[in-house]
Amino acid sequence: MKWPLVSILVPCFNHERYIEECLLSILQQDYENFELIVVNDGSTDSSAEKIEALQKVHGFQFYQQHNQGVSAALNHALSHARGEFIITHDSDDVMLAGRLRRQISYMVEHADVGLLGAKVIYIDSNGKPIKHKVSDSKQIKRWSFEELLADAYAVGAPVAVYRRDAIDKVGGYDPTIKVQDFQMTLKIARAGYKVDILPDRVTLYRRHETNISKTAYKSQLVYDLKVIDAYKESPAYESGRLAIINKALKESVVVDKKFARDLFASVPVFRWNRVTWKRFRHFVFKHNKPKGAR
Repeated sequence: MKWPLVSILVPCFNHERYIEECLLSILQQDYENFELIVVNDGSTDSSAEKIEALQKVHGFQFYQQHNQGVSAALNHALSHARGEFIITHDSDDVMLAGRLRRQISYMVEHADVGLLGAKVIYIDSNGKPIKHKVSDSKQIKRWSFEELLADAYAVGAPVAVYRRDAIDKVGGYDPTIKVQDFQMTLKIARAGYKVDILPDRVTLYRRHETNISKTAYKSQLVYDLKVIDAYKESPAYESGRLAIINKALKESVVVDKKFARDLFASVPVFRWNRVTWKRFRHFVFKHNKPKGAR
């Protein structure tokens, strides 16, 4: 098999603690026909210095920009990418050995797939595995556009492989929407490409207190709703809107009761699902976290 060129894009913002491990996990893959493109999105810590030190040894592409958000950083990287396939890897995650070979092989064999995902192993800020409910399924899951929208499901950066033609067809990332995975997942599925998820675990996904779902769930809510605004005519729209609100409720029912109350009020009770009711029970019975508490 002739292996195609793969472009691996790594946007980085203030991940000095993790960026070296991230980049080395990519550079040590057994699949050799790839280019690595790193964009420093205006980091204020020592991320840029750490990237530059590795670049001197390994010779990958490195670009810097003022802080504009991850979508803009990815568009910047895409402007330099030459690969047939695109991987967007978060700068705090770790790529497991064999990931590139496994996923690229699948993409080569399935020309109708525009976006391929997989599974992750959750780790904490120190790299220790986190106990997490996992599925033992060995089946490959294929998602339709309607299913993706109804569940507000995003094929995340830690596992995503895109066909470059698909990204180009949908016009790249909208830089005004600073949640990149969800918008691209829906765009590619709506354009008619297949979206598959492998059962393989291909990345160590780091959960810590600076994850956007914890630190910026309010802005993520706004961006996610903006993403689905283009699909209001879809029968799956209302289910997707509820799924997005449920995501925001996960944190707000504990840390911001007033905001949570407004979210509950924004959805008629007859539309609530089991997740909404679960969030409501937490809203009623859990006390607010003190500021700064974990």
